[in-house]
Amino acid sequence: MGVDIHEAADKVLAFAFEEASRRDCALRAVHGWKLPSAYEYVPFFDPDNERDIGRSVTQMLNETLLPWRSKFPSVRVTHNAFMGPAGQQLVQASAGADLVVVGRQLRRSPLGAHLGPVAHTVLHHAAAPVAVVAHD
Repeated sequence: MGVDIHEAADKVLAFAFEEASRRDCALRAVHGWKLPSAYEYVPFFDPDNERDIGRSVTQMLNETLLPWRSKFPSVRVTHNAFMGPAGQQLVQASAGADLVVVGRQLRRSPLGAHLGPVAHTVLHHAAAPVAVVAHD
């Protein structure tokens, strides 16, 4: 399951946890992140900052999953926050998956793309079936 820790995507989390519970299988939550754009302008970047940001993002992912772990105590959950494109991480994780769950925001306009870059990448390159869950 792809998790965006910056969006309220309870429908995505509910779908993934319900499917894992129904199938009696483990759930792996993946979040891809990148350094804030301000770091592009820093002439000297301290690698400790990257580790600190990585720990912070991992903690945020854990906190996002915590209520769902309580609701579904029988579901075995692992989580990973990777620096890099989320779509690429999900495609790699799909190699051993029964199902990949990603979200997409509802778009009210009839014009423009209705899938974001993560869902698009996963749909085209995943090695497993993909469920795209629409959310606000």
